[in-house]
Amino acid sequence: MMIQGDEPLVDPNVLGRAVEALRADAKLGVVNLMTAMQSEHDFEDENAVKVVIGRDGNALYFSREPIPSRKKAASSVPMLKQLGLIAFRRDALIAFSRLAPAPLEEIESVDMLRFLEHGLPIRMVLTERESLAVDTPSDLQRVQAVMNSDQLVQSYLNATHG
Repeated sequence: MMIQGDEPLVDPNVLGRAVEALRADAKLGVVNLMTAMQSEHDFEDENAVKVVIGRDGNALYFSREPIPSRKKAASSVPMLKQLGLIAFRRDALIAFSRLAPAPLEEIESVDMLRFLEHGLPIRMVLTERESLAVDTPSDLQRVQAVMNSDQLVQSYLNATHG
């Protein structure tokens, strides 16, 4: 399981969703969690990696740009954000490390595009839990404020001091 360092408020229960998907389908090599974005501001934010999925639940494309386009259907476009919470089977992770970086991966600065560009699927699993990433100083302030009242964070702090 890869938990990117810019996701400090990970709910451990959400991680189980990715593991469940791997257990349910032995052919899956990679499962990435995603969530619905709640605002156009977030959808426009280049720090948030957007994802478009196919009918099979697999990722079609990742971008830091707003995808899909909202020009023709602004009110009905799914605004989905990739979370930095990704589960791999051992073989998929070994394969990834052996694959050459791919052009779209470098253009978008999204490592999961390496899998897609080499024809390897990524199953996307929707979670209702919003994840707050720290990409800017203002994000850090927002996350610190949330951490001060977050029950899970408090339980960790109490465990280390108790």
